[in-house]
Order: sequence, then structure tokens, then C-alpha cells
Amino acid sequence: MLAWAREHARPARVVDPGAGSARFLIGAAQVFPDAQLLGIEMDPFAAILARGNLAVHQLADRARIVLDDYRDVRIPAVTGQTLYIGNPPYVRHHLIEPQWKKWLVATATRYRISASQLAGLHVYFFLATAEHARPGDIGLFISAAEWLDVNYGNTVRDLLLHVLGANNLQIIEPTAEPFPGTATTAVITGFEVGAQPQTIGIRRVSSLLDLGALPPAWMIHRGRLESAPRWSPLTRVVPEKREGFIELGELCRVHRGQVTGANRIWIAGAHSAILPKHLLYPTVTKARELFDVQGELTDTSTLRQVIDIPVDLAVFTQEERAAIEKFLAFAKTEGADQGYIARERKAWWSVGLRQPAPILATYMARRPPAFVRNAAGARHINIAHGLYPREELSLAVLEPLVEYLTHNISVTDGRTYAGGLTKFEPREMERLLVPSPALLLQGYREEFA
Repeated sequence: MLAWAREHARPARVVDPGAGSARFLIGAAQVFPDAQLLGIEMDPFAAILARGNLAVHQLADRARIVLDDYRDVRIPAVTGQTLYIGNPPYVRHHLIEPQWKKWLVATATRYRISASQLAGLHVYFFLATAEHARPGDIGLFISAAEWLDVNYGNTVRDLLLHVLGANNLQIIEPTAEPFPGTATTAVITGFEVGAQPQTIGIRRVSSLLDLGALPPAWMIHRGRLESAPRWSPLTRVVPEKREGFIELGELCRVHRGQVTGANRIWIAGAHSAILPKHLLYPTVTKARELFDVQGELTDTSTLRQVIDIPVDLAVFTQEERAAIEKFLAFAKTEGADQGYIARERKAWWSVGLRQPAPILATYMARRPPAFVRNAAGARHINIAHGLYPREELSLAVLEPLVEYLTHNISVTDGRTYAGGLTKFEPREMERLLVPSPALLLQGYREEFA
């Protein structure tokens, strides 16, 4: 990051918004020997550590650590350019105080930018930088990369396009461990406040050794970024659509499994022993159940059962209905009729499981999805996707299709969140390229890498 800054900035001052131990400031002092150094840190222990480190490096005469909140601190004006550089802290929205969530929304609104109170703390740091910086100032932040894709990331994306002036993104794959010991992506974002470059340089790297060593892999026009609901797909080279290949969505509709609204009630157990057995459906309720079967689910005996009661109770015998109503009375005492999902159903007690999908797929993990042929006819809840062929597919097509998906889909085809979780939404899965049925019938499975 400092090597890039050396080529693009001539700062009179360097500001680290979350100084921590002052690592960035100490590095910046060597690259910019005439710049003043300012660190903002709200943790008293970290502030003491930062001051000590700066003193050890004989930088106390031109460095200052301010014990304050970056969102609220007053940063004095300076003659010349300021370089904002650092690692905004990653804190989930659950731990952010309500008054700061109101600050986020109100401050973003002044820039005519929307903001979600579900945003993590790193989003606040981008917005606070817009508040502190002046046109011509330079910024370099390394943060979790999830803002590229998630809904609350709209705030960062809009700030970078219309206020902060993004000019380059270097996206680091989880395998590179940008934050040691943590399986997560990261992105280094470079910007010049007030600029509106027509193109933004993009590069993905799988090794930390590649950072700063290569120019951007390609340039993306700002118009494409402005119109894209997610940025990650634009940062990848789209695979060439080979002859005989089609999108998975041309073969199958992809549907996430049903949400029960209260697994403790609707997954069968001792509490549901009185129910007729034909209301209990063997169901995939954990992603591990798909990872473990290695390509084909042939046995439901180890699966849990999900209760699915029809909307119309009049179809049952008197004895069955008495048992069902006794169970529903119990479920009500547990609040099963009060949740949002239950209240949105036609009948609160009817989960509405989908029919068995010929192919089941996991969609969120720290590894590629597991694709499984559902030979046992199990149902699935919302921990998995079901792939439903638009037209009936024979085993001669289904089996090699599952094999192809298993061996050729990687985490880079989905969206990766902080923590290294890669997620495939149904529409994203439908865009995966697969061999056509004709190609699969010709024995394409023999060409797998």
C-alpha cells in the first residue's frame, strides 16, 4: 500500500484512522520523511502502545496519536495533501451503538447516498473519511471485501464513485490470508478525493507477493460500476462460453429450500411423536449431510424429518385431526404461530416443503458447493438449493452434470464474505456454465480435469 502511495501521493500529512500499534504510520514515516503523522485511536491501551512505538522509532517529534472516535474527531486543516491510509476495523452492526447508526444514515443522506443500519464499522470509516478529507487528498484502505456485493455496501460503492474518487481495487483471495489466520477476502481500495476517473483499475491476487508488483489486470469504465448491483462479477474474467456449453439456468431452475420459521418445532422429535407418520418428511437440514455423501444421496435413514401439515385439516380422519390439533396447541404455546414466517403463510402451521429436487446443492461454506444427485428423494430446507430441471433429464445426463458441477465450480464463482464464507444465490448458480445435455451424452465426463 505504501509502495503504491509513493507513486501517487506527495502528502504533507499521513492520517491512520484506526492507528492500532502505529504500524502504518511507522511505515509511512520511512516513505515520506517530511510528512506529519496523525493517528486516531479510541482504545486507550492501543493509543499508549502506538505512542511508545513511535517514540522507539524516534518519530515523536512529528507524530501525534489522538485518543478519539474517527467519526467524531476534529482533524485540523493542513497546507498540502493528506494521505489517509490504514485498516478500518471490522465490527458487525450488532455491536454498533444506535446513535452511530443514526449518524451513518444522516451523514450519508447529506451526500444523497443511502445507508443501511446493517452496515459494519468499516463502512463508517469510508464515510467519515469523506467528511474529513479535502479534494486532492489520497486514500488507501484495506478492508473486508464484502462491501463489493452486499446490499449495505451500496454506501461504500456510491461514496467511491461520487465522492471519494476510487481509482484502483486490488482484491485478495482468501487463500492468500491477507489477515493471518483468518480465511477471508480483503480488498485494497485506492482513491483520490473529488476525482471522477472514467475507468478504475482492477486486479485480483491469490498471493500477497503479487501485491504492488503488477499493474491492474484490466480497467472497468465507471458507467459499468454505476449500473452494477454487485461489483465482484465485474472483477473476474468471464469464462469464454465454449461451444456446446450453456448456463445452468437453461437446464434447471434453482430454488432455495423452504424456511420453517422455527426449526425447534418443525423438525420432528419427541415433541411430535403423536403426529401421523405420513406428515414427517426425511429432509436435508444441515449442509454437512450433503458434503458427506460425495455426489449421491441414496439413504434417508440418517436424515432428520420435517413436519409438513397441509393447509386444509378437513382431509384427515377424526383421529388424525385430534392428534394434529393437540400438536398445534403445543406449537402455539411455543410461539410457533407468532413469527414473521408463520404469519406470512396461508396457514401458520403449513411449512410448505418443496417437492424433492433431483439435484441438491449447498450454497454457503468456506469451500465450493457440494452438488448431490438426490436419488433418495429427500426434501430440503433453506440450508440448500434444489435444482429442478425445466424438462425431464435422464440419469445419463443428471449423473455427469453433477460430476461436472462437483469438479469445475470454485469459490471464485460466488461472493465471499468476511470470515471466508462463499455464498451462491439462486440466480448466481443459474449463471454457471455447464455442458449441454447433448455434450454430456457424448461422454464429456471423460474430459474432467
